[in-house]
Amino acid sequence: MTTIAELSLSTDGFALAETFQQLPALEVRVESVVAEGPVRTTPLVWFSNVDRDDVESAIEADPTVAEYSQLLEDTEDGELFYRLQYTEEVGSICRCVYTHGGTVLDAHVTDGQWTLRLLFPDREGLSSAVSAIEERDVRIDIKRMVEAGQNDDLETTAAALTEPQQEAIAEAYRQGYYDVPREISLEELANELDISHQALSERLRRANRVLAGEQLDEPAGEMATPD
Repeated sequence: MTTIAELSLSTDGFALAETFQQLPALEVRVESVVAEGPVRTTPLVWFSNVDRDDVESAIEADPTVAEYSQLLEDTEDGELFYRLQYTEEVGSICRCVYTHGGTVLDAHVTDGQWTLRLLFPDREGLSSAVSAIEERDVRIDIKRMVEAGQNDDLETTAAALTEPQQEAIAEAYRQGYYDVPREISLEELANELDISHQALSERLRRANRVLAGEQLDEPAGEMATPD
């Protein structure tokens, strides 16, 4: 039975550890995480409350980051958008999620803790992933866990999605986008739906956030968004 879990782990033992030590006021929000092949883990990350030179200097010296590149700068909101590539140590922790069928729905940092929202096809996958992470001497806490079917108002959850979001997430599931390894790429799925790669990525992100928020009894703040 599909399981959504919210997990936390210290920034000291995970990605960007030294960057947070150098920039304690830094705010981080992960837009998405992509597993590229068996070893590469590539997150797309928003940085805020920081200058570009300061964050790039910190990332450059951070042993958890192998490569980085800036994709966008939102001068109005003061946010910087980067593509990162983690080193093997962090990548191996992320692969514990992927190899047990997990999908990263959302990730952010608050008060020195990474909070991850993960989706697994069943509770056994979640349990196996957590055990594999702990075998790497990483302390991880399961804050909340919900199985689909425990929520008596699943119709309300579905209604919270717009029609394009429902179509996108249903087709992504049917085509194997959430399988490990994936049966279809985001680009191929976008072509199937006749929309742009960027539009589909945003549509899936919003849909996943709504579903995770509803399952964890937290309003996702996305319900009024047309896509």
